[in-house]
Amino acid sequence: MARKKLWLAGASVPALAVTGGAIYALPLAADPTGPKDCAGVLPTLAPVVAKPLSTKRPAAPNWSQRGGTVNDASCLSRTAVAGVVQIRNEADVATAIAHARANGLPVSAAGVKHSMGGQAFRAGGVVLDMRGLKAIRLDEAAGTVTVGAGATWHAIQQAIHPRFAVKAMQSTDIFSVGGSISVNAHGMDHQAGAIMGSLRSVRLMLADGRIVTASRDENADLFRHVVGGYGLFGVILSATLEVVPNAIYRSERALIDYRDFPATFARIAADPSVGLSYVHLSTAPGSLLQEALVYQYRQFSEDQALARAPLGEVPSTKLRRLTVNLAKRADAFKSVKWWSEKHLEHRLEACTVTRAQAQGSGEACLVARNDPMHDSVAYLFNDLPGETDILHEYFVPRDRIVPFIDGMRRLFRAQDANLVNASIRAVGREDNVLSYAPAPAFSVVLYLNQTTDPAGTARMRKLTSDLIDLTLAEGGRFFLPYQLHYSPEQLARSYPEIGAFFAAKRAWDPAGLFSNTWYARYAPAFAKQPAAIRPSTTSGAPAA
Repeated sequence: MARKKLWLAGASVPALAVTGGAIYALPLAADPTGPKDCAGVLPTLAPVVAKPLSTKRPAAPNWSQRGGTVNDASCLSRTAVAGVVQIRNEADVATAIAHARANGLPVSAAGVKHSMGGQAFRAGGVVLDMRGLKAIRLDEAAGTVTVGAGATWHAIQQAIHPRFAVKAMQSTDIFSVGGSISVNAHGMDHQAGAIMGSLRSVRLMLADGRIVTASRDENADLFRHVVGGYGLFGVILSATLEVVPNAIYRSERALIDYRDFPATFARIAADPSVGLSYVHLSTAPGSLLQEALVYQYRQFSEDQALARAPLGEVPSTKLRRLTVNLAKRADAFKSVKWWSEKHLEHRLEACTVTRAQAQGSGEACLVARNDPMHDSVAYLFNDLPGETDILHEYFVPRDRIVPFIDGMRRLFRAQDANLVNASIRAVGREDNVLSYAPAPAFSVVLYLNQTTDPAGTARMRKLTSDLIDLTLAEGGRFFLPYQLHYSPEQLARSYPEIGAFFAAKRAWDPAGLFSNTWYARYAPAFAKQPAAIRPSTTSGAPAA
């Protein structure tokens, strides 16, 4: 009897381990129940001083929320606002602007709010929820698609697949077009460049309520300020974008030493058949930022008769979420995650054009152009308390990428940074006014985990500042849609044109109707810059 009890006790050890492991793992794999709301760490701003710009009493906006707070994807930007207006049509935008002018309130346009430093709202202001402007109209003859500012890339892909794909979009599909234009986002197509390169025109509502069109040929100066202008020059209503054939690509990848990346990319750039490319750097402690997986998608065939499968969602969301969340918790899991990407993930890749159709492609995995970008990254969202994930992005001259990576590695190890993912993409010269790439550059995108307590925020602030100084030392620039952990001096060193940009904003919007936390934080430091001369729009109306 004693032996039986002892055996049962021994058998319970693995059972308890399995049970305990399941209890630990379940929250790490669980779907989120809603947006996270962790804290408010944005800088304290002067309160809004209401200065009504009109004595008229306009109609009430279509409020979806009066008062209360909003947050963004960082979950660290909780901000009290006057309210949120649900935008269903352009008339709703005009009504909301008229209400804000009459009550002296600032206005911010918001999409899915994936900027992480209050770029989509201002304390005490009116937030326009633009997601209701989501119409999509494809013009096959012109090779364009005209979309509402609130349309997501996910919806656009669904609407134009299987025949067409957008020429340039963000590397994942969750973002709104208006938001992508406001930061001049870029993606996997190293030939197409950022959004601006394939953006034919935008329609926007100015502070005085007029609707104008801006493009390279019409209101060109305004166009260069609106693209990458963070919503400060007007409310983007719609945009016309170029589309291209939804080509079939052969998926390829190679494991290289990070020091070989510049030569590897030179070969990719010289090969016009490579339509998409990006790089993942190792986050495993033993090979941190030293190994690199180069992904490329080479055009397989011009035969448009090959069938493209319907766009599907990324599978195994819970398993992917579990893998990511485990990697945040221990170096051993970071190593397992990187080993899996090197040895397993490509075997699970969804090949949306069958090998039988390919007729001779052997073991090649064939996909349509839309497939690699049709990823809503659901596995990155969770309800885990006391932590959040933060994006950084740095643009480095192409001949300085190796020393920049070496500098990052030193910082991450010295500060014990919890790096979850690191990738590299290529961008060309971008000629919008507030350009992150005045010359061709490599974009380094970092996905970092932090605790949401004051200590976690302090560590992230120091890491961010040090990474910015490293970038500046290598002649690069940092991306502005993220946390505001940098000084006005760092902003001026990275973007010497920032003073002129703010002056142009004041010229186009002299009453300061359009605002956000980013602008309210940094513009006062450059207020002594001379006012820009505002050109007349070609709509026929005089400039204000």
